[in-house]
Amino acid sequence: MAGLQSGAPAPQNITVHSQSRVLEVDFSDGAQFRIPFELMRVYSPSAEVAGHGPGQEVLQTGKRDVTLTGLEPVGNYAIQPAFSDGHDSGIFSWDYLYFLGSQQDKLWADYTARLTAAGVDRDAPMSEKSGSSCGHH
Repeated sequence: MAGLQSGAPAPQNITVHSQSRVLEVDFSDGAQFRIPFELMRVYSPSAEVAGHGPGQEVLQTGKRDVTLTGLEPVGNYAIQPAFSDGHDSGIFSWDYLYFLGSQQDKLWADYTARLTAAGVDRDAPMSEKSGSSCGHH
């Protein structure tokens, strides 16, 4: 199974909490995480967000109120969420969900630092030019 280290914790239960906008994930090693939809959206592993290599990341803003409109399994190693802003190309492996859950505090701090460095507010709307830049030069 691609994307899984052997013996890596796998989700036993995944619950979508629409009101509080968190994905609750219970892992086989006993870890339980409540991952905010906003964090998932900001750190989506898709090319649209992560870029096509180091330094290519697209800083996401205006995602505080994003919700999940769908959640599809991908094989038995990942999920593919559909977000209310139309973003649905991120495939979140179990390893990546565990990383997001276990590193939340550091990831929030990194995100806040990137916003500050870029001089943009967390709630600023995404500008057109920072949208999908794949293939446009």
